[in-house]
Amino acid sequence: MAENDAMPNLPKKCGPYISSVTSRGMNLVIRGVVLFFIGVFLALVLNLLQIQRNVTLFPPDVITSIFSSAWWVPPCCGTASAVIGLLYPCMDRHLGEPHKFKREWSSVMRCVAVFVGINHATQKVDFANNIQLSLTLAALSIGLWWTFDRSRSGFGLGVGIAFLATLVSQLLVYNGVYQYTSPDFLYVRSWLPCIFFAGGITMGNIGRQLAMYECKVIAEKSHED
Repeated sequence: MAENDAMPNLPKKCGPYISSVTSRGMNLVIRGVVLFFIGVFLALVLNLLQIQRNVTLFPPDVITSIFSSAWWVPPCCGTASAVIGLLYPCMDRHLGEPHKFKREWSSVMRCVAVFVGINHATQKVDFANNIQLSLTLAALSIGLWWTFDRSRSGFGLGVGIAFLATLVSQLLVYNGVYQYTSPDFLYVRSWLPCIFFAGGITMGNIGRQLAMYECKVIAEKSHED
């Protein structure tokens, strides 16, 4: 008993993610806000590329002057990005599979660049048919996961996100909210699930990196105290 009293109060080991109870709520909010604005920014840029190539068409009454994007697109993408970015490290923690592959910001930035490049390929590269385009983007998306993730939880969440996002897109197009030019997969383009999969992996990596960065900051503060 005396030995336990004599032991110094050492900071708890938080591993690759945050385990501080007192500041977890605030860290969660900060990460969510950062992920939201990252999602808004990427949505504006990618939507601009699609409109320039006449891939998506919005009704004239919902077109705004900012990047020719419907007003509801950036907030929806920002919210989805926040949810995905917070969900990935949470799933890693609960599954006991901390993300240890390429844990640095330079890798995350390269992942974002590859994702933008995959999206840009849907507008700039001319393929013989939509099947060839879809297969090429599927290979590129899986390659993005293999290069920057390689976790089973990341792949499973990416597939789930692609399925749900594609289903929501089908419903929105069916109800006339917007439309795709030359749809070949019911009401949307067949390569859309590949974009959603790659986007899920990208935002998941950003969310993981933010979680690990905050853990590092908390650990340093604990040692200073």
